Parts: sequence; structure tokens; C-alpha cells
Amino acid sequence: MIRKLLYFLLILPFSSFSQEFEFGKLTESDFNFDRTKIDSNANAIYLNEFGTTRFTFDSETGRMMLVHNYHARIKIYKKEGFEAANVIVPLYKSGSANDQAEYISKIRAVTFNLENDNPVESEMSEKTVFKEEKSKYLTLTKFTLPNLKEGSIIEYEYTIESPYLFNFKTWNFQADFPKLQSTYVAYIPANYRYNVSLRGFYKLTETKSEVNNGCLRVAGKDMDCSKLTYTMKNLPAFMEEDYMTAASNYKSAIYFELSEVFYLNGSNQKYTKSWSDIDYELKSNKDFGGQMKRKEVFKNILSSVISDSDSDLSKAKKIYEYIKKQAKWNNYYGKYSEIGVKDLIEKRSGNAADINLALIAALGAANFDVEAVILSTRENGTVNKLYPIISDFNYVVAKVNIDNESYLLDATDPFMPFGLLPLRCINDQGRVINLKKPSYWMDLKASKKSLTSYSLIGTISEDGKVKATLTNMAMGYDAANTRKEIKKYTSIDEYVEKLDERLSNIKIKNFKISNIDSVENALIEEYEVEINTGSSNGGNQAFNPFFINPLRRNPFKLKERNYPVDLGAAREERILIRIALPSGFSIKEHPKDYSLALPNQGGRYILQTGINENEFTLNQLFTLNKAIYTSEEYYYLKEFYNQIIQKQKTDVVIVKANK
Repeated sequence: MIRKLLYFLLILPFSSFSQEFEFGKLTESDFNFDRTKIDSNANAIYLNEFGTTRFTFDSETGRMMLVHNYHARIKIYKKEGFEAANVIVPLYKSGSANDQAEYISKIRAVTFNLENDNPVESEMSEKTVFKEEKSKYLTLTKFTLPNLKEGSIIEYEYTIESPYLFNFKTWNFQADFPKLQSTYVAYIPANYRYNVSLRGFYKLTETKSEVNNGCLRVAGKDMDCSKLTYTMKNLPAFMEEDYMTAASNYKSAIYFELSEVFYLNGSNQKYTKSWSDIDYELKSNKDFGGQMKRKEVFKNILSSVISDSDSDLSKAKKIYEYIKKQAKWNNYYGKYSEIGVKDLIEKRSGNAADINLALIAALGAANFDVEAVILSTRENGTVNKLYPIISDFNYVVAKVNIDNESYLLDATDPFMPFGLLPLRCINDQGRVINLKKPSYWMDLKASKKSLTSYSLIGTISEDGKVKATLTNMAMGYDAANTRKEIKKYTSIDEYVEKLDERLSNIKIKNFKISNIDSVENALIEEYEVEINTGSSNGGNQAFNPFFINPLRRNPFKLKERNYPVDLGAAREERILIRIALPSGFSIKEHPKDYSLALPNQGGRYILQTGINENEFTLNQLFTLNKAIYTSEEYYYLKEFYNQIIQKQKTDVVIVKANK
């Protein structure tokens, strides 16, 4: 639907506190807003954003519900800002028989464009709204606003009804585009108490608390509410960059967690509990502690898996490999078992908790000292350590203690060696749950560094072609990632064929790959290659010797980064190149030796070159000695990469001896 709006509204003064803005009532200043006031490079800017969440009582079901209203107005400056018009609204559901779920309604979306100095309105059709079943726990409602142009203003609103009272409704002040103003109003009944926390780098511009009389009617009684208003103004866009955990850890946002409810009959229920309460609940839960105790499932199985002559470590490794091969992960996370240990062994598929609680039970059946560790995965965010919130945790792994050493195990990933967790689990700290002792925190760190070494031995001909043997050896996450990549293909031949297609100026002639399935050993790739090095002019040849895994792009581009660089694990890469020159040729120019270090022994880059008779050698060492670098260290890390990139642009020049 397109119709002309005949006039602009006058600019109305804001009250001292932010108010809801009326849908479609644009001002001339909205169309003419100068983005340099907040971000001269912004592709789009939120002119205003307003949301409310309140309780409502469903008299038919006798249940409390949350009603969340959202309203945004966004000015688009460049085509890259069209992304702001692609709206995705997540709706959560229980995925169980009780069929609790969130629902969206009252979606309205309009694009405004200026034509002959008059605003023209294009309203989105309801037919363009569609849903994507992301998982049994999540549905995505998606829509895109119509008739987008540079200079458009888009505006949309919707309502969500939710049965999930515990976390109320999180409000994200920061988004992918800057915001002039973002306001959230929470109406919380007097008999509900929430812990409220602000995350992120930026502080509230305005905050206000007042009483809202008669905001809710329950069982014929009117109840008062606390009306809490939170506002931030002139917020920069949140810029995501490589090597970060969940953006929710760092975006400026307001979070709510239910603490206590006082019921009308005089009773109350506490939701903020002590760890001793959580320990008891987990240990007595049939889908957690109950599964950890299912040792009997494995009593008749273990005799075919381990032997009395095995060392304790060997036994644990064999049980770990048995569970990895016996059960396939269905790609669902979880801290609670869905089908149980017994059914997992029979059906050979389950969620993360099914598999890892089975691993714990199997290790327990072999008389190991084994515990569970609940954690929050990297994309799920960090957990609140001020008070225990069980919903913060979305995953469980095993911890086995052998000869004064502890090993963290996740049997969902067939490519992980014993003692190395998948990178998704390396996220701050986890809580160790012991069936006989109180729980405690432990750091979640990678037990092995990511290690790769390359060795290229060959000769260069007069026409500039290098024929060589290239050997790659990888361990840790580097090896796991390569193994996963290989297994994506139907055969090793297909993997190498696709690799050959991706490598510019390098042709693979023959290959051998060892230890693909032996994850406890280094993955070794050997290739016979032919490399076209570049130019040849009158016998002179110039080529860049940094053709093995070169740094061409700096992953760190921000002027400043207000959150840490989290690699997950320390890294080491070694490269050795040894090339024999054609007879009668010599090296005229080559990269000079170079050494660069990060402060506080954070990492090093060493380049060494040598010429021995008719042979050119190049050695590189690149190390990042820390898994996490603070925002204060960001500048040094960024400059570290910049200097390496510049150094790797240096060529080797070969000339005939008589030139």
C-alpha cells in the first residue's frame, strides 16, 4: 500500500524523560538528520527505539504472561544499510509436551521515501512475513521492509507474548548500527522481585523508577507495579570482529533474572538460590544426577572395551573412544539428558548431555574419579557468578581425575583428542558437579596449543617453477579443524581436488595424508607440488617466498576494541622453506632477518633467511603465547599483524651469476 503523507509534523519537544513516539509521525529533521553528529560512516542509524514489557494475567489458563512491545525508526544512508530492513525476531519454545512457546502479533512495518519533497509511505504486506523453524527450541520470524532506497526511513513494531517469566525480557541498547536514542520501560508487579544488571561498556543516560498504580489485575485484585525506565543516547554501533566470544558478553544491555515471588495466599518462592541448592537439584534430577549414576548400563560392556593390564590413563582413553564411536551427536546442546544413558547406547544418537553423562557413567563404572562440569558455550555468553542462575548453563562435559591430573572430555566431537575440549566449550569457567562433594568453579582452558609446522624442500627451475615436497604437521585445534574439513568430502581424493582448486599458483601432483582417524597423533599431510612463483625476465626471477599460509589480511581493524581478543588457545606456527637454485644462478635480493615481539611475552615473529652455495632457506616462527588478549593489548596485537603483513611482501630476486 502506497499513499502520500500531505505534511510533515512539527518537531515536538521531548519531555525530560523519553516517551514512546507515535508510529509514522515523521518530522523534517528525521529525513534531514546529519549522521556526522553520531557516526559519519554509518550506513544506517536508529533515530529512535522504544520498548515496553509488562505482565498480564490469563484468566482462562490461570497463568501469568509477559507482553513485550517493540518499536524502531531507522534512517538508511547507504545500500549497505539495507540490512537494517531485514528483521529477524527469535521466538523461544519449550520443545516438550507442555507446548509452552512465545508468539508474535501486531507486526506493522512501513518504508518512507521522499518524492518531490513529500514523504511517500510503502507498507509491508503481511504475506511477506515468514517463519523459520531453526530448532525444536527456536523459531525465527522474518520480514523485510519494501521499497528501500538510500535516504529511506523504515519503521516497524510488533508484540511478543511470552510464558517465560524468569528472564523477563532482555533489552539490547547496542546493535549493528548507531542509535540516537534507545528507551526501555519495564512494568514489574510489586510481588515480583528481579535482579537487574547492566552489561557492556556504556552507561545509562537516564534512569527512573516510579509506581504505576493498578497495572495488573489478578483474581479480581488490582496490583501496583514498579515502572522502571532505562535510556541510552548517542550509542555507537557494536562492531563484531574476529576472535570474540558471544556479543552478548559485551553489548550494552539490561538483563533481568527472577529472584523471588510473593503469592497472594501469603506464600513465597525464591528463585535466586545458593550453590548448595543447585547442587542438590542437579544431583537429584533424573536427567542429570540420575544419569551420572547409571553405571550398571556399562558393567557388561566394559570387559570388551578395557583390560586389567591397561594403565588407568589407557583405560580412560579407551572408554572415551568407545563413547565417541558408539553415539553420534544430534547437534543439540543441553545440560540435561533427553533420552537417557540406556537409550543412548541402544539408539546411538543423542544430545550433548546424553553423550557426556553416558561418558561419566561409563568412567564411573570403571571406578574412575569422575565429575560433571556444567558450562556456557562461547556463543551463549558468560555465566553470572554473583549468584547461581542455572539457566545460564547450556552444556555439560566430563572431568576425570587420574594420578593427580584432571582431564576435561567431550565425546560429542570425534575429532577431539583425549583431554581437549571443543573450542565452543572454552569459555571462562565451568561449575564442577561432584555426586559426593560440594560444587566448585574451574577454569575452562585449552589443554593443548594449536600447533602447525610446514616444511617445503624443492628446486626452482630457470623458468621460475618450483617443484617440491610440502609436508604439513598439525596438532590441537588446527588438526581437528583439518580433519573436519577432510570428512566433509566423500573421499580424501575429493578433499585434495578441492584443495588444489583453492590454491592459486600451486598444483598438487601427488599426496599422502596420515593419521586422519588417529586423533591422538599429529595429522600429517604430504604433497608433491609444482609452484608457479611469478615473473622471469631475461634470466632474472622474482618471487615471493611467503606463499605458505601467508598473512594477507589483518583480522584486527577497529580503531579501538572494548572487549578482549579470545583465540581460545595459544598458537604456534613454524615454516621451513629450502629451495635449490638452478645452476649458474645466485640470490641478488631476499628478505632480511627480522624479529618482532609482543609486550609481556605475548608472542613473537621471527624471520631468518640464509644462502648456502646454491640453496636458499627461509625459516619463520609465529607464536601467540596467550589464549586471551585484553582490550589494552589490542593496539599492540593489531600492529603486530600489520608489520608481519608488510614484511611478507618482500620478494626474492634470483639472477644469473654473470649478470
